[in-house]
Amino acid sequence: MSYHAGEYDIVVIGAGHAGCEAALAAARLGMKTAIFSLSLEAVANMPCNPHIGGSSKGHLVREIDALGGEMGKNIDKTMIQIKMLNTSKGPAVHSLRAQADRKRYQMEMKHTLEKQENLDLKQAEIVNITLKDNKVKTIETDVGAIYDVKSIIVATGTYLKGKIFIGDFSKESGPDGVFPANKLSECLKKLGVNLIRFKTGTPARINRKSIDFSKMEVQKGDEGIIPFSFEDKMKDFDQVDCYLTYTNAETHRIIRENLHRSPLYGGEISGTGPRYCPSIEDKVVRFADKERHQVFVEPIGIDTDEMYIQGMSSSLPEDVQIAMYRTLPGLEHCEFTRPAYAIEYDCIDPADLKLSLEYKKIDGLFFAGQTNGTSGYEEAACQGLIAGINASQKIKGKDPLILDRTEAYIGVLIDDIVTKGTNEPYRMMTSRAEYRLLLRQDNADLRLTEKGHEIGLISDERYNKFIEKKQEIEAEKKRLQETVVKPTEKVNEFLKKQGTSDLTTGSKLSELLKRAEITYASLEAIDENRPKLREQVREEVEIQVKYDGYIKMQEAQVEKFKKMEKKLLPEDINYEEINGISLEARQKLNKHKPHSIGQASRISGVSPADISVLLVYLQTKR
Repeated sequence: MSYHAGEYDIVVIGAGHAGCEAALAAARLGMKTAIFSLSLEAVANMPCNPHIGGSSKGHLVREIDALGGEMGKNIDKTMIQIKMLNTSKGPAVHSLRAQADRKRYQMEMKHTLEKQENLDLKQAEIVNITLKDNKVKTIETDVGAIYDVKSIIVATGTYLKGKIFIGDFSKESGPDGVFPANKLSECLKKLGVNLIRFKTGTPARINRKSIDFSKMEVQKGDEGIIPFSFEDKMKDFDQVDCYLTYTNAETHRIIRENLHRSPLYGGEISGTGPRYCPSIEDKVVRFADKERHQVFVEPIGIDTDEMYIQGMSSSLPEDVQIAMYRTLPGLEHCEFTRPAYAIEYDCIDPADLKLSLEYKKIDGLFFAGQTNGTSGYEEAACQGLIAGINASQKIKGKDPLILDRTEAYIGVLIDDIVTKGTNEPYRMMTSRAEYRLLLRQDNADLRLTEKGHEIGLISDERYNKFIEKKQEIEAEKKRLQETVVKPTEKVNEFLKKQGTSDLTTGSKLSELLKRAEITYASLEAIDENRPKLREQVREEVEIQVKYDGYIKMQEAQVEKFKKMEKKLLPEDINYEEINGISLEARQKLNKHKPHSIGQASRISGVSPADISVLLVYLQTKR
């Protein structure tokens, strides 16, 4: 028996990393919001590696924070180890990675949802969505509760028709034994939503007492603690150690001899898996010449002895898993707490979305996270934030927040999946960003805080502190550009110690800082009037001054990009009626309905010649 249970501005279906950010953003923007989870124990769950950040992913977390999202703050509260990756390379690829206490991360995020005004957290399965005049009207739970809604955000992760595989054993299930959302999947199909099938997987968990860490390499955290959130000031804490071991010839032999028992190779799994996070059997097959593969042994939390075995995800039978895990140094006597498994699930074709993450064919229906064909907690969270913002903006009658490829990694991610679609789980990488020297993790606040403030997710207090930081950076850059040091004995002795040439004439401090051998910190020895500045300001000044020439080159490239993005295409164009466009381009353009010439140029099958025709067409329509 169904009953009318109430009404909401926005309902979020799913309380994973995308759902949490979506719900919090909507509620903080004044929307009456509800978020539904199949289990309240699965809120902000980390069914795979319990870490946040990593190469390019750390950029996403910093951008989420700069816009007013929660992930950065939550990991700062619950991390048990922190490292800055890629420090041997340039600042464009520096990226934070933190190991999380899995349960604490979940509980902190759940409590944040519970405390948030305008937000109700509920446990229920959503089984039906109804429309009126092709606009979302209601949602219905499995117990018959019907809610009137203005917008819906679907953020179901891997739960849509989820199916677990361990060898020849399979069962319908979401991660960690939570039941799947089968009825919602069927409902979306009835609404005309095109679903595709993807798969991912996770390694086994092992009891700490059964591991011999003396045979492994210790991986310690950084001594200097850098937070994810621009608002947080991190204090030192006792960091836990992670460990590194390797597969070997015996590991690979066991895997090869048992490939016929893998559902991945036996055909039981039809979904496409992530190329950039392959199973161990995938690695052994695809990289047959490689003698060993890295395996990281990482703690799941402070109050548990379960260890996560990164690099060993598998769908092989449990007996095979045990045999191959025990070939690794330090794991000879390991005892499983949970076996590895593969999971297959439904997701949508993201090419059916607008850049706002609203479904093109249904008014008020948004999608975010892994259900959009992406992989990773960070990729999910940033989409949730954007969906939550844009669902709110739509209700308010305001323009959506669209970040382009020059403004944020978030913009790169969304543009990639919407413009190009994806035939495999999409993972963010620094190589996907054309302007990565401008899109650094250190300057995410400089790029996005103003947008967050305009939308309403950044408080006036935080915004004023941000303005103060900007002013400090500009003042220090100006001082370095105006301060001249003379070729004194002291100065030249300093330069000699740094391994760089001495001066014969006066030189500005900014010019000295551009030398590869000199850092902002070392320059203090000859910089007599240096002001006391916080670390964030010092870091930003050094990067902006040292890489000034390269930054200006990328800024010039951005200007060219912006010109194409500003040439907007009307949504109602019938590309079939435009003479001179190739047949393939017509089909692709009619399907994607790009919002600009720039986006059209990035669609596979649309050639430069097709773009030239479109430019002429726009001229004739003025």
